[in-house]
Amino acid sequence: MSNSPNNIADELAAENARLRSELAIARDRQSASAEILRTIAASPSDARPVFEAIASSSKRLLGGFSATVLQFIGDELHLVAYTPTSPEADEGLKASFPRKITEFPTFALVRGGETIQFPDSEAEDVPELNRDLARLRGFRSVLFMPLMNRGTPVGMISVTRTVTGAFAPDLVQLLQTFADQAVIAIENARLFNETKAALERQTATADILKVMAASPSDVQPVFDAIAANANRLIGGFSTAVLRYADGAAHLAAFTPTDPAGDRVLQASFPVRFAQFPPYGLVANGTAAQLPDTELEPAARDIARARGYRSMLFAPLMSEGEAIGIIIATRRATGAFAEHHVRLLQTFADQAVIAIKNVSLFNEVANRTEELAKSLDELRAAQNRLVQTEKLASLGQLTAGIAHEIKNPLNFVNNFASVSAELTDELNEVLAPVSLAADIRAEVDELTGLLKDNLGKVVQHGRRADSIVKNMLLHSREGGGEHRISDINAVVEESLTLAYHGARAEQPQFDVTLERDLDPAAGSADVFPQEITRVLLNLIGNGFHAVAKRKAESEAAGYEPVVTAATRDRGDQVEIRIRDNGTGIPDEVKEKMFNPFFTTKPAGEGTGLGLSMSHDIVVKQHGGTIEVATKPGEFTEFTILLPRKSSLPDGAG
Repeated sequence: MSNSPNNIADELAAENARLRSELAIARDRQSASAEILRTIAASPSDARPVFEAIASSSKRLLGGFSATVLQFIGDELHLVAYTPTSPEADEGLKASFPRKITEFPTFALVRGGETIQFPDSEAEDVPELNRDLARLRGFRSVLFMPLMNRGTPVGMISVTRTVTGAFAPDLVQLLQTFADQAVIAIENARLFNETKAALERQTATADILKVMAASPSDVQPVFDAIAANANRLIGGFSTAVLRYADGAAHLAAFTPTDPAGDRVLQASFPVRFAQFPPYGLVANGTAAQLPDTELEPAARDIARARGYRSMLFAPLMSEGEAIGIIIATRRATGAFAEHHVRLLQTFADQAVIAIKNVSLFNEVANRTEELAKSLDELRAAQNRLVQTEKLASLGQLTAGIAHEIKNPLNFVNNFASVSAELTDELNEVLAPVSLAADIRAEVDELTGLLKDNLGKVVQHGRRADSIVKNMLLHSREGGGEHRISDINAVVEESLTLAYHGARAEQPQFDVTLERDLDPAAGSADVFPQEITRVLLNLIGNGFHAVAKRKAESEAAGYEPVVTAATRDRGDQVEIRIRDNGTGIPDEVKEKMFNPFFTTKPAGEGTGLGLSMSHDIVVKQHGGTIEVATKPGEFTEFTILLPRKSSLPDGAG
């Protein structure tokens, strides 16, 4: 029996009404999302207006009783936005925060990014804290949506209703959209404020460098600029720069406060080291703090006279010797933030540079006057000195950093390996112990996770150790002694070492090694250890390229081949290392000899190998190194070494 015209009309009307309703809902949701995005754009440095807009829209569009936005700050959960209900309930909500994350059971439920619902807050499985809050606020069901930033929880949104029951999937998805927008707002504000702070620090540093450049013979303008900038960026009450001379601390610069307080400060200096506790406090070169001057009798009187309550000390260190100190103060008690400590130390380092610059400037001026050299000769000498100092400082800095890192790194690697073994021993000790199945499973899971984590520590520790070794190699200007060496023997030894090293790391690694060694290649006066290091690096790169091409190749007939060849070139000897791997794109070829440039995945390359090889061949041996390549087909490095060394005995 067919439907009557009236029935069809009714069905069409009902369907149209449903579609209009869904369209209205969709428009409302889009409008809310657009409004939140406009709020994000209008408030790049403060996420709070965005949180308030999200709370309001979440409550309205999910048909909620109330909505809250919580943010993780440090180890605490903070209430950053909520929709009001009643004054009493709102005060109870605000009084519940901030609280430790460990004291908030819902965090454990959403920490992995899961969405959690309590369809009935009076259910037995609902945590007591949530049940009490539901009774206080007057709701019966709640939806928790985590705010996830790169897999890490940074907060959560909750929406409540006065009726029981689960939230519909489309409402859950809508709240997820709002959560994503909240994360964007948090990240935008963080990046904006970090960029702003970094820009302020860079601007201050640049200003001080400009003062240095404008005042090469007088350090006073630099000290004045350092005191003013440090005080402003740290949010200090006052900042002073002191210099050490003749066993006493002398006031070199300070930011003024009030005339009476300034007179007290000026009258306090110079002061002998014995009566100046900060001298010994930072004698080891490390910054120190005094969170409350009332707790230190030696600082109390001048602090009261000046009007501050906390102090930060950063020493001026030159070649391991303290030559002065910067002191920043604040009216409030408490420790200074770590980034403020680092910033003040940066200013202290700039003060040292300024002192050295003035000393060097006066030295050069005196030398010029004494020797009566021409202006052109002086400029040439200065340019050579600056270039030498830069190269020497870079090598010393690299080697120093590497040496400082190596000992604690060895400690980390060794104890991580030992701890991994201890987890196995722990499992063996617990094996005969009678434990409930769930506890046994949890213990096994925890020890397994611990062992996996320790394995990762060992893995990345070895990676870091490799980087440190390469930094040390890169900082060296030579290695061993130069002597007459058989080039074919050096190449043959390098092939063998590289191949067995690759097989040790990857037993399944397979490559065909081809040799084309010219008997007339003969000998050359070289540093054999350094040339071996170059060849190991080039051969290793060839192994990496052929392995990568084999892994990516769809053709069954590809055979990885690495070839080493030598040729007699008269006064020079030629070495070629060729592979039929992936080849090198032009844009990479232009940068491949730059330090720290690498195309290998994170954890597989330091970017120092080719840079080090270039330095060894060109700078140390006076040779050349060139590369020919075709992407997808081959790469060939050609090294030309002079047979006779131009270096004196013992060089390098």
